[in-house]
Amino acid sequence: MLFKLSLTGLKSRWRDYFVLFSGLMIAAGIFYMFQSMASNKDFLANNSTIAMTGIIFQLGSVLLGIITLVYILYANSFLMSMRQKDYAMFMMLGAKQAKIALLIFIETFTIGLFASLLGSAIGVGLTSIVNQLLTQQLDIQVTHFSPLNLKALLITLVFFTIMFLLAATINASSITRRPILTLLKANEMPTQARRKPIALLLEVIVGLISLAVGYYMMDNVMNLGLLALMIALVTIVLGTYLVFHSVMIFILAFLKHFDRLRLKKLNNFTLSQLSFRIQDYTKMLSMVAMIFALALGALTVGLGFRNEIPKMTEQFSTYDLLLNNAQDVDQNKIDSLHPTLDISYQMKEDEDTIYFNKEQFNKDPLIAIAFDATPKKVTYSGNQLADDEIKMDSLRTLLLPKQRDKEINMLAQEDFTQLNQQSSNLQVLQVKDFMAQKEEIESFAANNEKRNPSLSQDPFAMNQKFDIYTTYNGLFSGFEFMGFFLGIAFLTMLASCLMFKILSGAASDVARYEMLNKIGTRMSLLKKSIRREIAVLFLAPGILGAIHVLFGLKMFTSLLSEPYAGIWIPFLIFFILYLLYYLLTVWLYTDIVLKKKE
Repeated sequence: MLFKLSLTGLKSRWRDYFVLFSGLMIAAGIFYMFQSMASNKDFLANNSTIAMTGIIFQLGSVLLGIITLVYILYANSFLMSMRQKDYAMFMMLGAKQAKIALLIFIETFTIGLFASLLGSAIGVGLTSIVNQLLTQQLDIQVTHFSPLNLKALLITLVFFTIMFLLAATINASSITRRPILTLLKANEMPTQARRKPIALLLEVIVGLISLAVGYYMMDNVMNLGLLALMIALVTIVLGTYLVFHSVMIFILAFLKHFDRLRLKKLNNFTLSQLSFRIQDYTKMLSMVAMIFALALGALTVGLGFRNEIPKMTEQFSTYDLLLNNAQDVDQNKIDSLHPTLDISYQMKEDEDTIYFNKEQFNKDPLIAIAFDATPKKVTYSGNQLADDEIKMDSLRTLLLPKQRDKEINMLAQEDFTQLNQQSSNLQVLQVKDFMAQKEEIESFAANNEKRNPSLSQDPFAMNQKFDIYTTYNGLFSGFEFMGFFLGIAFLTMLASCLMFKILSGAASDVARYEMLNKIGTRMSLLKKSIRREIAVLFLAPGILGAIHVLFGLKMFTSLLSEPYAGIWIPFLIFFILYLLYYLLTVWLYTDIVLKKKE
């Protein structure tokens, strides 16, 4: 009977439960996506950067678990706010508290269990899609990553089962312990907030100073080290909290002093609603702003490492393509690359020595990398190579492994011609755009290795530019992969938490909007007020989190040559996701507070 009654309750409020159910599915799907990486030992062990930062995934998993718990609590708060009057009516009709508690338990756990199962299944599909996106569209090289991970699936189901058992127990206990009258009137008793002007102004000053100190520390983290990070963490968290607890309240109170603004349409009502909401949501908005900054920062830095790949490749390589024994290569195919530089150095060798024509290097100097404070490209003529063994090592790296231990002699044109040994060619090329032609260059480099088998026997061979590109791509793609996953997962969860926090208070606003409607307020003005109020609640933590990121990126100047390059990409991704959640929240909130009023 209770199960049938719970199904009837689910059916009667299917729209509200659908929002909760879909949100929980997203939560389960995201949790599974993250666990599929964090619990995959082969994946962590076979991707260089990720293997070195495996602990970050474990810490991220804990953080995601905490955010998921907060999300479930807010989602259930939304559910209870919509159903508490129904439960009160059951009590008034004589239902025992134990039966009501069991009813609430069944409803909550049933929704949670089905959402977890479907969410995990969806998570497998989403994981496959994201994996394809990252490996194909972003050219990230990730190995041993399977969308279906039984261990991750088990962890997800166990975690969400425990969470929903806990949530169901809390829901049942909180409802049955409240008096019936409290349940019936809960939405009509908002908390009153009284703030002394002096205390408010003091909090504003402390909040702004805290943020300024935190931003200064992040800007000087290279000079002050760990101390700057510790101070920045404390001051930015404190400043973020005080921004919502005082600065926003102060700004809203200040705006109310302008009669032209305050008395226009429903502005006074909207400002009053915001003053109450922001003060009531201080902890939530502060958490959203901080984790928003971490999520956006993770995605920004992750994509920033991708921008470093071609830069690092160019910095540590000399030629776009190197061909050993180039006399065996079809030069017509080489011409298809349209090289901007094409040089063939003639060489002859015996058992102990390799001979080069010095005049060729005098005419076309060798491009090499000199390591001082930073690596830089230099050129060496034939005379310089002949006089300096260290410079000669730059030429030695272009040779085959079996040739590198031989002595190298630079001979004059006449002496080189008189040698009886067979001549071979060392050909070096540069193209207009390596990144645009890297697939063709990869093919030539692979053929060069086939023609010279000794190259495949040297695990440390890094003379081809494509090999250097592959190394850095594999190194930095781990950070990019991790940043993308963390950023999207955290943003989705936090936006969902904020959405359900707003929706959980919607029931208490029904009477206010009903009163405004009865006194003749146009429906268009009511909807406009709702859009503005929710826009502020979404934008405030989003903007503050973005500001945190803009200052925080300065900490990565030692790792990223241009940390702000392409920053519009992650900001655009976040804006689109954030906008979708905003529109969904506005639609749901409007449907609750203005239901059947049109």
